[in-house]
Amino acid sequence: MDLQMLIDMGFSQEKAQKALNVTGNKGVEPAMEWLLAHSDDAEIAPECVSADSTNTTESNVGGASTSEPQEVKSFKCEECNRLFKNQMEVEFHAAKSGHSNFSESTEEKKPLSEDEKKEQLARLEDKLRQKRMEREETEKREALEREKFRIRSGKDMSEAQRKVEEQEMKKLVEQRKREKQEDRMARERVRAQIEADKAARREQMAQLSGKASTTAAISPPPNTITIAEPSSTSSTTNTSKSYANTRIQIRLLNGSTLVETFDVKEQLSAVRLFVQIKQGIDEPFGLMTNFPRKVYGDEDYEKPLEQLGLVPSAVLILTKSK
Repeated sequence: MDLQMLIDMGFSQEKAQKALNVTGNKGVEPAMEWLLAHSDDAEIAPECVSADSTNTTESNVGGASTSEPQEVKSFKCEECNRLFKNQMEVEFHAAKSGHSNFSESTEEKKPLSEDEKKEQLARLEDKLRQKRMEREETEKREALEREKFRIRSGKDMSEAQRKVEEQEMKKLVEQRKREKQEDRMARERVRAQIEADKAARREQMAQLSGKASTTAAISPPPNTITIAEPSSTSSTTNTSKSYANTRIQIRLLNGSTLVETFDVKEQLSAVRLFVQIKQGIDEPFGLMTNFPRKVYGDEDYEKPLEQLGLVPSAVLILTKSK
């Protein structure tokens, strides 16, 4: 990096490398000071002439005097007419001004004074300081861009994660809504089925009651000895009407009780379905009585309550199914 910086400032690669080696590669400033201090050193050796050709004079027929080659003492910029002592100064001027037309000159350039050296050193230091500031600004700008990119990436990732969580939450809420809706519809279907069963049983009871009334309305022959039979039928009908409903008390596993009135023609499965809906019980369970003790089996749930002797009232106990 130090070598390239010296080259960018106009020094040749050979001189810059030599300056860094002499100063022990301690940085650009020591190398630049060495280059300015040795700016008078010739970088291009002058044209040499052999001793024989220098000391030997050529005679001609007309008695002309001997001629010596002129020594190159400087380089001249044909575009600005400035003189430069060595190739290093030419390269520096060309890099700085963009001029490219140079020629050799026999005119000797005066060496730089101490003030001129200080002025040139100050200009180089300013240029070096400017390049350093530009490099620092570039590094700061790049660091700022990297930080912005990091923050933007973090925000994008957080936003994406938040959207995923929102979508998962929406899916969960919708799933719960569907489950509640399906559960409500199932319960409504069960209630509708119970009501339909009740209505069918009421209609059946009404039909049976109508047939009994028709039978009771028929008068027997005057001289028959079976006159007491209609009274027995009427008594049976009255007894059946008085027990059209039964009051069932169900003792739950937690000690609480449920009380509900059922039609005597309803099956024992209606009682079990009532408990399931009322308590929201999903696990299978059974029913039993204590007095007399009876555990109802699967075939008992298809029998009506009056056939099981659960009228006009009864107490059923909830049991866990094994």
